[in-house]
Amino acid sequence: MPSFEEQLKTLETVVERLERGDLPLEESLTLFEQGVDLSDSCKKELDAAEGRVQVLLQRGRQRVAEDLQLEEET
Repeated sequence: MPSFEEQLKTLETVVERLERGDLPLEESLTLFEQGVDLSDSCKKELDAAEGRVQVLLQRGRQRVAEDLQLEEET
């Protein structure tokens, strides 16, 4: 499976080709479908990365709260 960066680069190429507007209809539809698939895949990866960041931030907040509680107890 291609990396996120590779998929994004391919998506950019697809968009550029579609924006030129010089393709036959069938090829445009095929590229559009490929673009939608790439966009969905990139969005899923971004959502997963955001979820991981949220978990890490939550862990960090818990550690800070625990550290503050320990300081208050001493």
